[in-house]
Amino acid sequence: MKISVVFNSILLFLFYAGNLLGQPVLNKEVSLTGHRFLTFNTVIRVNQIEITRNKSIGQDERDQHTPDKVIAFRNAISAAFPDARITWAFSWLALHDTTDNYRQIRKIVTGYHYRYGDEITFIPGAYFANAYNTTDQVNKDLHDGLARITEIVGHHYRPLSILAGFLSSANQKYLSEKENIHVCQGNIWSQYAIDNQDGDGSVSYPYYPSEAHFCKPAQSGKDFIDCVNLDGWAVDFLAARRAGFADGFNSRMGVGPIETLGKYGKKTGIQEMMHTTAIHFDEGFKLNGFAWVTNCWELCLPYDMSCLTEWLHKTKKRWPDVKLMTQGEFGMLWRKHYKRNNFDYRFEETGSGIGGSDAGKKIRWFMNKDFRLALLSGTNGENEKVIDFTRYDVPAEEPVSGSTRNWSLLGEINQKGIRSRDRPVPVDSLSAAAKAIIRKHYPSLL
Repeated sequence: MKISVVFNSILLFLFYAGNLLGQPVLNKEVSLTGHRFLTFNTVIRVNQIEITRNKSIGQDERDQHTPDKVIAFRNAISAAFPDARITWAFSWLALHDTTDNYRQIRKIVTGYHYRYGDEITFIPGAYFANAYNTTDQVNKDLHDGLARITEIVGHHYRPLSILAGFLSSANQKYLSEKENIHVCQGNIWSQYAIDNQDGDGSVSYPYYPSEAHFCKPAQSGKDFIDCVNLDGWAVDFLAARRAGFADGFNSRMGVGPIETLGKYGKKTGIQEMMHTTAIHFDEGFKLNGFAWVTNCWELCLPYDMSCLTEWLHKTKKRWPDVKLMTQGEFGMLWRKHYKRNNFDYRFEETGSGIGGSDAGKKIRWFMNKDFRLALLSGTNGENEKVIDFTRYDVPAEEPVSGSTRNWSLLGEINQKGIRSRDRPVPVDSLSAAAKAIIRKHYPSLL
């Protein structure tokens, strides 16, 4: 018997005998309601954007991916959350690179699966697969990438989820019906004019996508896709209402390290990360009955990992009940609770004063199967106006895969303010049809 087989067998035993060694065993009795959840993802790739299997754009990142960095990264998380289970996503090239570093990395991460219960999965295109590839090619990449994951991890392993950045409805339908995977990080909430693909228009918490468009929640059994669509990064709602870098701010600011630690340094960066976390774990928890924060820290990023430990430590100290589980586990937990899109999400935020999180501003979000609605005002609620009203009960259509970067679903009024029609208006000045559907869900707003 080869040494690697013996090693993996020992690790498998240790995982299933977890309680004996102080490692957690998934509590199948955990319910969605009444709990705070944190999911943490990382990406291991070779090139910054692997647009096809053999073509890449952007920076070659081989030097940023080393076994020592993988170990330090996982230790930084365990230092704050000893029972954490995180999700590792490998790009196509990272799954197949034959250099010593990547071969060691794959073995180390496989060990973390057996030791901690970490999820190991595939990321097609290293984020933006549909901007560059046909639907059929993405399906083939998903199939072959998952097969490679099984080969690497062994014991017939299959992840519970896929990490994708953005992923079209047709590809999420394929995942559900052909690959039996029912969770996908398939949208990046509010992203517009940043990176290599746009996708504003969805709700920010989990939903089942429509066959018409991945940003649109399914309206009935006829357009229902049994794949829980998850956001990629929790962002500051006030910062996110901008397009790209409008006003000199980064619209993606939230819990992610690039827009916080990279822009403002450790002290202010962690302050904003905690502010965004609190949006969900404090008021959001009260409004929704559960709360979820998700983060993705790409392994190649150059930031001090003590910042990661500090954010997680502060989060654990302030909300000691928080559960840090894999993306797939959380998605399946949501799927167990919600059999259809009968959710009603609400969020409220007052600005932190950092970057685009405007001090003196307050934003309220309302999100359900039929529409999403955002109201912006001063901190006392004065002069509240609609800055986003996107209906989901109307027709929608995705672009042809590989044809464009713009996959947004822009409604009657969009928060980014990029069209002439996107001017803020009082809620009572909306059309009669808009007011009727809003009144159906939230009569107090009218």
